[in-house]
Amino acid sequence: MTHRKPRTGTFGRKAAGPVMLAAAGLAALATAAPAGAVAAPRSGIPRDVAAAAVDEAHTLANRAHRVQYDDSFAIHEYGPLVAAVAHNRAVAASAGCSLDRPCRSVALSFQIVTTSGVDIRRITATNISRAVNEHCAGCQTFAGAYQFIVATPRPLVLGRADRARLADVRRRLSALEHCDDPAGVVESRADALAAEVKAILGRAADAVPAARGVSPLSAFQPTVSMRRHVS
Repeated sequence: MTHRKPRTGTFGRKAAGPVMLAAAGLAALATAAPAGAVAAPRSGIPRDVAAAAVDEAHTLANRAHRVQYDDSFAIHEYGPLVAAVAHNRAVAASAGCSLDRPCRSVALSFQIVTTSGVDIRRITATNISRAVNEHCAGCQTFAGAYQFIVATPRPLVLGRADRARLADVRRRLSALEHCDDPAGVVESRADALAAEVKAILGRAADAVPAARGVSPLSAFQPTVSMRRHVS
């Protein structure tokens, strides 16, 4: 039986932010923590100083719970910013299982962060994964972190069709909980889902209207970067 860690958020979950930083300065970004679920995208996104997004998937399989799975799929839509921090992490561990009864531990975290405007000066993005076997011969342990940073001249608000496509990817990501494929196959399937996410975001970013007239925004080309770290 597969055990999944209880989660407080589902599709469309947002981290704390955007947050206004005054006397505390940009150092406050390091202490931002995840919040709960957000149902729908905002329209007329205001200008903010800085934002922080933090997401994680984490599993620990052992003799008591030999099969563990956890995934995170979070979307953070921000308006014009000066600075942003995005942290995404996947950690999977297996410990103490025997060769005849091996563990299986899979953690997958997908994080989407959208930013906009020409005033943004710094985006600090970290995307890490870690898979650890502790005295666990023959165990299947896999961690995959996938991070997507979108930059557009004007705020990107995902439409209903794009959110439906992303929700479908999210469902298929969660369906990996019930597969017993080797870790290498799980990695290939996660990579394929990540490629779909990047394509969806790329089309949405290209559709963001450009600025009118003479403006620095007119030279701002939308970009979608994907960071992948698996272990």
